[in-house]
Amino acid sequence: MRTFSDLSEFSAATGEHLGESDWHTVTQEQVRQFADATGDHQWIHLDQDKAAQGPFGTTIAHGFLTLSLLSMFGPQVYRVEGLRLVVNYGLNKVRFPQPVKVGSRVRGGADLIEITDVPGGKQAVVRWTVAIEGEDKPACVAETVARLIA
Repeated sequence: MRTFSDLSEFSAATGEHLGESDWHTVTQEQVRQFADATGDHQWIHLDQDKAAQGPFGTTIAHGFLTLSLLSMFGPQVYRVEGLRLVVNYGLNKVRFPQPVKVGSRVRGGADLIEITDVPGGKQAVVRWTVAIEGEDKPACVAETVARLIA
């Protein structure tokens, strides 16, 4: 994990690759829990028999489940010390180039692409790329926007 002592040091890293998270295995139980939490019970995610005959040969994770893993990956990749609060402000762009098959391992890589001043702190835009182990195309590429308040 990369640790920054304060917002100034973090800001100086604009344009840099911040690092990679640990690998995470996406399980069928995780997909089921996400389906229950969101109400998205589409067969491609839950019906293992039907999905085996479908376009991917198995069940796949929801795209939004893959996106939500950024909340887990973030603290594994970097930390800015001395902050009172970090708030998700939004997303600029999200794409899902390739589905995540259940049982696959994924990890997030982060690039700090922009820092701007906001009252009380900074706004950071981080480009995340969620890689699938053994695959050329990523599962997700997303630009997250966060407010970091000192």
